[in-house]
Amino acid sequence: MTKTLFTHARLIDPDAGTDAPGWILIEHRMIAARGTGTEMPQADAVIDCGGHCLAPGIVDIGVKVCEPGERHKESYRSAGLAAAAGGITTMVTRPDTMPAIDSPEVLEFVARRANAAAPVNVLVMAALTKGRQGREMTEIGFLMDAGAVAFTDCDHVVSDTKVLSRAMSYARSLGALIIGHPQDPGLSAGAAATAGKFASLRGLPAVSPMAERMGLDRDIALLEMTGARYHADQITTARALPALARAKANGLDITAGTSIHHLTLNEFDVSDYRTFFKVKPPLRSEEDRQAVIEALRGGLIDTISSMHTPQDEESKRLPYEEAASGAVALETLLPAALRLYHAEALDLPTLFRAMALNPARRLGLASGRLAVGAPADLVLFDPHRPFVLDRFALKSKSKNTPFDGARLQGRVLATYVAGTAVYEAK
Repeated sequence: MTKTLFTHARLIDPDAGTDAPGWILIEHRMIAARGTGTEMPQADAVIDCGGHCLAPGIVDIGVKVCEPGERHKESYRSAGLAAAAGGITTMVTRPDTMPAIDSPEVLEFVARRANAAAPVNVLVMAALTKGRQGREMTEIGFLMDAGAVAFTDCDHVVSDTKVLSRAMSYARSLGALIIGHPQDPGLSAGAAATAGKFASLRGLPAVSPMAERMGLDRDIALLEMTGARYHADQITTARALPALARAKANGLDITAGTSIHHLTLNEFDVSDYRTFFKVKPPLRSEEDRQAVIEALRGGLIDTISSMHTPQDEESKRLPYEEAASGAVALETLLPAALRLYHAEALDLPTLFRAMALNPARRLGLASGRLAVGAPADLVLFDPHRPFVLDRFALKSKSKNTPFDGARLQGRVLATYVAGTAVYEAK
């Protein structure tokens, strides 16, 4: 095994909370040593980082890859290439496929496809209930044996509290992680926007932010009853934050995430009914966006994810109410997150704590850090390099990004998985 030395790097360490110059030595697919001085160990290969940022590779919870069933939207090969180009070294994929990943056989098929086609690490989540229909829980134990890292019905909220409480109790006995989508399904059904003056003026069917608060309150009550491990996939409103804070203060095993779109966009971006801005839950008010950023800064919200959801042109070129929800975001996650850095809302260690360290910790992974002994999953990027995004240049099969034509600042220069380059910018 060769030794590779990264020199003249700006090390972004989310565990220590530091942003400082230094070097890292890679050996046996792991970080073997690191330092800040001019005295460096001998190596077989030397990579001069040129003063650019070297950080842990992003661990992205909630990526939709459309295998099986809809390979024309996204395959494991195209998603893996997009992830590598975006600095993502571990994709944690959702089970909302056709058919749903609700049996060991389907999960094993998906895992084989991912390992054969994707250049990055792929971990698979399984459905919490069969067919994601909310009526009967899946075989959680067998799915864990097959490699499932978490269980979720994604945006199909389990409305039957008895079914959900039984699933939580069973998951608790196995130590399984449940990922919920905090939303009251009755209030949010058919919604295309967040309730308020803007939605009324646009004539769009809307949902109150209270739907998220109500969904979270219910899940927290069941969490208190069962003692399960729980992660809320997207907290996007100010109204939900006090309930989350109380649950954490009460010692419940709960973490929460948010999406990059809810951190960097708001309801006014819909403006002229641009369906690439239609996501689930819908984009929120600017007050909600600022509240979520503050919660992320203070550690109340733990993770940032892309919530990558490919949709083909036919699904998006429809009237706003009828268009499919979702946006691709594997390649835009880091440049969009750097908007928060350039606006001085969040520093780089805080961003990578939410994008790498905390997701890895929640899933029990050794990655997400620059510590000696950690996997050599790294991203080298220039946070200041400007560019205009062209959606047709994205590596994802689907091109439904809200950032098409946007001026962004920050490019990935290289991505390394286990010390091997899986992407290098041309």
